[in-house]
Amino acid sequence: MERIAIIENNTVSNIIKGNQSFADNYNGTAILLGDNIAGIGYAYDGTNFVAPAKTQEQLEKEGREWRNSKLKETDFIVPTTDYPNHAAWLTYRQQLRDWTATDNFPNTKPSAPAELVQ
Repeated sequence: MERIAIIENNTVSNIIKGNQSFADNYNGTAILLGDNIAGIGYAYDGTNFVAPAKTQEQLEKEGREWRNSKLKETDFIVPTTDYPNHAAWLTYRQQLRDWTATDNFPNTKPSAPAELVQ
């Protein structure tokens, strides 16, 4: 059994398991996916699948998750007052906390001091 995309109005409306015979005999458009990565909501132009654009809400959620992970990664620096460039790290952490209230959110992320950037 393989993954088959059911296409309605040039959009993937469902993903089902089936075989080539099912896809060939389906009363509508059914595309055997093979190695194509596609999901419900993807556009289909007759040849290619295109992921749907993310909503502003999704972008903001991802931005907050990224910010929270960066704060967690740098939590250990706060009590370590002799950590190299300590003041710059505290400033960066404050920029992370303030970021969601800026006009740059979620498009432009604050930059970490050079020690952490890899």
